[in-house]
Formats: sequence, structure tokens, C-alpha cells
Amino acid sequence: MLANLLGVAVLLFQDQGGGSAGAPGWDIRSMWHTMDDPAKAVVIILFIMSAWSVGIMIDRWLMYSAARKQSRVFVQQVTGALRDNKLDEAISIAERNKKSHLAKVVATGLSEFQAASAQVADEEVIEAAKRALERSVAIVHAEMKRGLSGLATIGATAPFVGLFGTVMGIIGAFKGIAAQHASGLSAVAGGIAEALVTTALGLLVAVPAVWTYNYFTNKVEAFDVEMDNSSMELVNYFLTRRGGRK
Repeated sequence: MLANLLGVAVLLFQDQGGGSAGAPGWDIRSMWHTMDDPAKAVVIILFIMSAWSVGIMIDRWLMYSAARKQSRVFVQQVTGALRDNKLDEAISIAERNKKSHLAKVVATGLSEFQAASAQVADEEVIEAAKRALERSVAIVHAEMKRGLSGLATIGATAPFVGLFGTVMGIIGAFKGIAAQHASGLSAVAGGIAEALVTTALGLLVAVPAVWTYNYFTNKVEAFDVEMDNSSMELVNYFLTRRGGRK
């Protein structure tokens, strides 16, 4: 669809130039100079939206990659520490893997379990640890989702911003007809080309944003499942540990 829109815009610009040597060419500078102020404003807004979405994509990709990598290391190391009932060592391992979503949750649960064991009755220790784990999962989930709403907003609104440029380009085309008292494709080619270009740019910004939003949302859902499973396993560990003491 983008290729079709751009192809039609090329033909319109060629027709507008009439094939003469001084005709405006199909390049960024020529297109920019032929646009009126509303069309230029639309292009600038779309450029800002594109830069913003790319920044979110890079930031989330780095965060998720680091979380996945450190979580693998954390799980391997913390399993042995918990098997030997070395809670302090397990907490230290979690602190060394601060980018791991699992390490954040497990460290919170272990710290609360240790603190509650010294302060409250046995039957309240597990409940205190559960509440701490739930809070930690919610906090990490919010951290993982940070910025994704921006991608969703860009994906939903960029086509409409491009459509606004389309409307303004068509309005400019009809103004050109009225001012020149002329008709035919050459009288409206510039305005229609602007309209097609802004529409194409809007789609070009929106499509990657929607794709990456869906991809990252699936990633966050997978992280949520892993955190929930880790929380349940940790609660079972606490129950076994308290039962063993009795």
C-alpha cells in the first residue's frame, strides 16, 4: 500500500513538471519546498512521533533482553542457594542481577520472609511474604510496560495525522484550481502528491509502532507468567521451610 501511494505521488510530480528540465524532482528537498505550511507541520509531527517510537523500541528491547539474560543466570545460581537454605546468599545473588524481573520479585519475597519471621507469628509469615510478592510483581509489571502506551498511541494516531495532511493537501489543490482558473491533473498534482506523501508517512510511522507494541505486549505477558510461577514456587518453599522447622 505504501509503495502504491508513493508511486502515484511520483507520477503526479512528474506530470506536474511536464517533463521539463526545471521540473521539481522526486527527492526530499524538492518535496519539502513544494509543501505548504500545514503539510510541513504534519511531516514534522510525524517525524517526532517516529523518533519517539524508535526511542521506546530501543529502550524496551534493551530492557527485555537484559531481563531475559540476567534471569537465566539468576535462576541457575539461586536454585542452589535455596536448596541449601542460604537465604542471605540468595538475596545477594538477586542484588547482583538487578535487571532480572525474577530477581526483583524473589529478592522482595525473601527479604519480607526474613523480616516477618523475626517479627510476627508463624501463621502470619507466609501471608506477609505473599503480600510482598504481589506488590513486587505489580511494580515490576508496571516497569516492564512503561512506554508501551506511547507506542499504542502512536500506532493509533499516526494514520490520522497523515490523513490530516491528506485533507490539507486536497484543500490546497482546490485552492490552486480556483487561483489559476485552470483544470486538469497539472493544476492539482502538487496538492494531491502532498496528500499521498503525508498519508504514506503516517502509515510508515504507525505500522512499526503497532507491530512492536504487540510484540512487546506478548513479551510482558510472558514475563508476568514467569513472575507468577516464581512467586508460587517461592511460597511453596516458604511453606516447606516453616513446616520443616515445626
